[in-house]
Amino acid sequence: MLHNTKTRRKPAIRISQSDHARLSALASTFAARSPEASDELLAELERARVVGDGWVSSGTVRMGSTVTFKPDSGDRKTVTLVYPGEADISAGKVSILTPIGTALIGLSAGQSIIWTARDGRRHELLVLGVSKPSAKDVDGAERLAPASPAVAASL
Repeated sequence: MLHNTKTRRKPAIRISQSDHARLSALASTFAARSPEASDELLAELERARVVGDGWVSSGTVRMGSTVTFKPDSGDRKTVTLVYPGEADISAGKVSILTPIGTALIGLSAGQSIIWTARDGRRHELLVLGVSKPSAKDVDGAERLAPASPAVAASL
């Protein structure tokens, strides 16, 4: 991972219209209870390219996606991005309102992002693969969209 002190620009992200609308409403609802989490989510939503629901590839992290990533702290991890009421870290279900959940939304396999944990420490992660949300899949199949061969070879 990169360890330079320069500020890197965040990677381009895509979010579906329906996720954008739901997440905007969620951030507004949580603004009084958790202003930092709400502000972080709103900032990500603001910078995202919003596309039609059918135009988000299976390799893009969206609500309900299962994501495999490599954090700068070590071994690869796999989590599912969920709404706060469904969060269960012991089951690998991470809330969108956590710093890492907010960092993951809209990323694609092969992209990396620097994010700030609640304790103020900065971390970097690299998305290795993304599977489509399992709930109500159109074709009923989950497919893993791997990182490019160049990225996978560097791991």
